[in-house]
Amino acid sequence: MKSLKIFIIIFSLSVTAAKAQFTKAELQVSGLTCALCAKSTEKALRTLPFVGEIKTDLIRNTYLITFKNDVPVNFEQISKKVQGSGFSVNSLKATFNFANTKVAENTFNYGGDTYHLLNAADKSFTGDVNFTVVDNGFAPKSVSKKYLGQVTDATPASGRVYHLAI
Repeated sequence: MKSLKIFIIIFSLSVTAAKAQFTKAELQVSGLTCALCAKSTEKALRTLPFVGEIKTDLIRNTYLITFKNDVPVNFEQISKKVQGSGFSVNSLKATFNFANTKVAENTFNYGGDTYHLLNAADKSFTGDVNFTVVDNGFAPKSVSKKYLGQVTDATPASGRVYHLAI
């Protein structure tokens, strides 16, 4: 009986332990002119393996995307789906859960990609933190220019480098 209780406690802790991952995002798309445009873009986004739920706001041309647990998120695939539908990403704001994630020199790795925090000032992060992706193709040119003007990154071993602002 005692070993059963220990097993149940260990199992419940492993199930409830948070894992580092992107949990949700707000994607603003430019060029949408009607509900049919928005629906075709939503349909394309739903084909991505890491997308769980999508809520569309036609007034603001935004999609509130909830990501599936334990499936790495790929922002480049999101951008390609939007462009494939004939539109472009105007902004992408994402929430990352920092459970068990190490940030060193304002950089962390996730899903084979590197994420560079531009205005973090060596803060320590825990729990959910909201970011804006400021790379070209994910933010207006004025925002990208503001943040990326002086940035020089080393080439990652694999994947891509994304630049995030808090």
